[in-house]
This record gives sequence, structure tokens and C-alpha cells, in this order.
Amino acid sequence: MSKYWSDVVHKLTPYVPGEQPKINNLVKLNTNENPYGPSPKVLDALKLEAAGTLRLYPDPNSDALKAAIAEVHHLDSSQVFVGNGSDEVLAHVFQALLKHDQPLLFPDITYSFYPVYCGLYGIDYQTIPLADDFSIRVEDYKKPNGGIIFPNPNAPTGMPLPLAKIEWLLQHNTESVVVIDEAYVDFGTESAVSLINQYPNLLVTHTLSKARSLAGLRVGYALGSATLIEALIRVKDSFNSYPIDRFASAGAVAAMQDVDCFEATCQKVIATREALVADMQALDFEVLPSGANFIFAKHKVRDGAELSAKLREHSIIVRHFKSPSRIAPYLRITIGTDEQSVLLLKALRAILN
Repeated sequence: MSKYWSDVVHKLTPYVPGEQPKINNLVKLNTNENPYGPSPKVLDALKLEAAGTLRLYPDPNSDALKAAIAEVHHLDSSQVFVGNGSDEVLAHVFQALLKHDQPLLFPDITYSFYPVYCGLYGIDYQTIPLADDFSIRVEDYKKPNGGIIFPNPNAPTGMPLPLAKIEWLLQHNTESVVVIDEAYVDFGTESAVSLINQYPNLLVTHTLSKARSLAGLRVGYALGSATLIEALIRVKDSFNSYPIDRFASAGAVAAMQDVDCFEATCQKVIATREALVADMQALDFEVLPSGANFIFAKHKVRDGAELSAKLREHSIIVRHFKSPSRIAPYLRITIGTDEQSVLLLKALRAILN
């Protein structure tokens, strides 16, 4: 604490990211990174970009990147906004579209950055409890609000919400923006992007950190009506008119264009996830349905915190959330390679026996 801090800083409780340990030979299954590298075309694009353009500012509008994203999603470039990772994109969304007199609504168990942004931007919010099975009940969001936001699939549960449920929510919530955070959508969940041209209050956010293996480049984007995108651009240009650097833009364009690599990588992760779920269930774990590149699982007898600590002794790191207490028994386990799954299962068998 310091007398030089503003009142806002004094009140903030910052987001705590997943641990990034600096230890060799770890099986790192705690931060939902893709176990496979990016498209080889990304590496080629980065080499070309290093040839002599770094003395120049990047394109402030990121036109090439917006065009590549728009082509993939069959939208117009005016419907695309880009930023440094989806977290920065979401920060602008909170400031530009979700700061209203009514409270923002989001689940009580969800991405923990949401309340942090509310504190930063002075946004009143209300959490909506998940159902007993951890699903999102869209009917519970049918109330006056200053906006609605949740991930699909949700985090940290990984549970997907069917597209029909999202459309129901849009049809019954026309007076404020509905933000669907699709960071993990490419691993088996229906995307809401197909609804954008039907519902002017729908905004969908994506990241290149997960399915396209570019967590180190920090690129995210939002898709929506041109009117919603204009609001985000106004905030961005009042904050940082050059958000995407030349390396990130070049790599992201190449990643978006290499559809074959993207689809192959997603299918490998999905196949590994399904096999791991079956093996975990055989070890008496209850595993929630997942449409993400991670699973959320609890053992029928053993405590989540204990299992997390024991796995660390086997040089395997998973994510354990101490609160809320309802999810304390669970472990969030990133889907790694098949070889990493073998090591995880071997360690769990040793611990459980």
C-alpha cells in the first residue's frame, strides 16, 4: 500500500494467472497452452518480418490481419477488432460496451478476469449461479442488465453451451450487449459467430493463443456488428493506436490462413482429450463434459488440493482452484500430448494406490 496510489488501485484485486514455473522436465498441464507448435507458415512469416521492417511502426489498423480473420469467419473487415490477446480485447469491451447503469451479469464460476475488469472500470456486476451440474441456465439471465458475458465453453469447467441456448438468450435480451468469450471454442463447441449478422447486440471474442498455438505472440480479436466494433476502436485509439506489432501481425495472418494445420491440431487435441476422459473415469474420476482443450475432474474419494500437490511431486503441474469451495475438489487439467497423458495417468495410479 502507498499514499501515492489512487483509490482505484487500493480497491483492486488483480487477476492471478496460471503458474509459469521455471523448472526443467515438468509436465505442464496448468495453463491450457497448446502442446503442438504453430503452423510452419507462421515461422516463415516471422523470419520474413525480421528482414528489415522493425524500424517502422506497424499498421495502426491491422488491415491485413483483419482481412485474414474476416475471410475465415465469412464476415466483413469492418466487423473485426484486434488486440494484444483476448484479455486486452475484453478490457476494451468492458470499457466500451459493458459500463452502464444496470449491473453486468456473468456466472458465479467463470473466468476470474471478469470481476477484475469490473473493479478496474467501476462496473457494477451480479453473478448468476451455475446449475447443480455446473451448466449455464440462460433463463436466469432474463432480467434487466447492463450486459451479459460468459465463456463458451465455460472456464474453468470446460462445459459447452449449445448454440440454440445462446440464440434464445439473444432473442430475450435485446437491450444490452451479449459477449460470448470463445477462447476454447475450436475444440468441439458450436461457435456463435454464425449469429452475428442476425443479432446486432452480439459480440464474440477469440484468441490465437489456444487452437493456433500463438500464446507467446499475444493476439486476440472480437467479431460483431460494425457499430459494436466502432466502439472498441474508439477506446483502442484513445489508449494505444498501435496495439499489434509487426511480428504478431505477420504470425497471426499466417496462422489464420493455414486452415489445414489449425484443423489437424484441433483434432489431435480432441482425440487425446476423449481418450484421457475415459482413462480418468476408469480411475474413479468424475469428469465434466468438455468442449475445450482441458478437462475439469474430481476424484470420488481423494481431495483436489492433495492430488495437485502429489502430482507436483511427480513433476506434473495441473491447476487447482481453492475457491469457491464448490469447485475445490476439482482439478483443471490441460490436454497435452498423448505421451504427457501417459505420464499423468501413471502418476495418478501411483498416487491413488
